[in-house]
Amino acid sequence: MQHSADLGYSSPGEPADPAFRFLLEFSMFVDRVEIYCKAGDGGDGCMSFRREAHVPRGGPDGGDGGHGGNVIIRAERNLGSLANIAGHRHWKAERGQHGMGSLKTGKSGEDVVILVPPGTLVKDSDSGLLIKDLAEDGASVVVAQGGRGGRGNKRFATSTHRTPREFEYGGTGEERNVILELKLIADVGVIGKPNAGKSTLLSRLSRAHPEIADYPFTTKYPNLGLVRVDYDNEFVMADIPGLIEGAHAGVGLGHEFLKHVQRTKVLVHLVEPSPMDQTDPIENYQQIREEMRLFDETLVQRPEIVCVSKSELPDAEAAAELLSEQLETDVMQISSATGNGLPKLVRRIADVLAEQRAAEENVDAEN
Repeated sequence: MQHSADLGYSSPGEPADPAFRFLLEFSMFVDRVEIYCKAGDGGDGCMSFRREAHVPRGGPDGGDGGHGGNVIIRAERNLGSLANIAGHRHWKAERGQHGMGSLKTGKSGEDVVILVPPGTLVKDSDSGLLIKDLAEDGASVVVAQGGRGGRGNKRFATSTHRTPREFEYGGTGEERNVILELKLIADVGVIGKPNAGKSTLLSRLSRAHPEIADYPFTTKYPNLGLVRVDYDNEFVMADIPGLIEGAHAGVGLGHEFLKHVQRTKVLVHLVEPSPMDQTDPIENYQQIREEMRLFDETLVQRPEIVCVSKSELPDAEAAAELLSEQLETDVMQISSATGNGLPKLVRRIADVLAEQRAAEENVDAEN
């Protein structure tokens, strides 16, 4: 069975070519790929008669052809993006071998298995219809069915038709253009304006190492990190790249980022108290909420934990009070630089997730 192979740069040190280094950086996270899949054709059946000394009228002994291999897409939890198949456009399964005399059946073709991360949507490119949502590890779907092997002439023998010369050709394997679209599966999504401190927060709460710098739009793709609450309690947190006005319409790659928020259960909204562009923190918060509503109205109904980041700054407390008055809810103050409020935030997230799981279990029990 053939599997898709991971791509990577294994040489020690940095690549010497700056252009290659640039391509490597942006190939680390790929969330949309279009591929062509062709299943294997079935092998032809064989027309043969037994010819052996001292065995007159040996009769038909043509074997069947082997079945063609399928093209299968399977979710694999050890993958984080579609980068492993980004450069592999065509996928073709092996064809079945032809049948032979002496009742020898042809060997069936091997399946081709394409490994993708959990959360990948498999869509038909021509119709745009969703084939399957591979939301869980190990979930799979056959996107191209291999052709059936043809029957040999032995299959057509009857008591009144003892010397059949009929046989079947192998069936043609299916072919299909498929779009693979990844929507990250995370329990918690960290959202906010560019430079609000999302990547720094993820790096402090997990072992993830996102790129961090003192300028906006440092994060070019979502990052995942595992946050451990205690011995048997943990959750996955996703750092969503900064959203700007017009993100719902694709401005600033808004569509590419907002779709990763759709699978999160809880949103942690970071608000910068003193933005570098001198904008108002409350307006920034409302702008992000509006962009989410315009993209997908269900997003604004998710549980949200609002935090004023960079609480070590002098304007943080005033911004938190104003925001709390506007929203009529508690607003947390955290600092990824000093660690202030981070344990409380982790516990708050864990409590909200526990409440959601309990609610889901009650709904399942009622059904």
